[in-house]
Amino acid sequence: MRKNSIKSTRINGEVQRALAEILRGGIKDPRISPLTSVVAVEVAPDLKTCKAWISVLGDEKAREETYKGLKSAEGFIKNQLARIVNLRNTPEITFIMDQSIEYGVNMSKRIDEVIGGGQSVSSDKES
Repeated sequence: MRKNSIKSTRINGEVQRALAEILRGGIKDPRISPLTSVVAVEVAPDLKTCKAWISVLGDEKAREETYKGLKSAEGFIKNQLARIVNLRNTPEITFIMDQSIEYGVNMSKRIDEVIGGGQSVSSDKES
């Protein structure tokens, strides 16, 4: 199976959807933040391993606690994934913390601050 084939894209999408569903409603661990999302999933061509990029909105402590909770719940998550997605092999999941959403929110705030500062300067010149 090639990396960008239709089959691999479909499997990645299904696994991502299933992981998001499991994280949203299936795990009762209080360490896992409710503001956790699955950004991307990459399943290996042999379906043995899977990398899941996880984003947590919050501070560093929330990210660390969520990561610890996900690591301890790996077996449960794999079991639930096997129930939801019908694959020949259920992949071993490796969680990778992704900070791209937080980075984007931070950049958006900075851009708004610069634009907001620029508007107040231009309005002073017009007066």
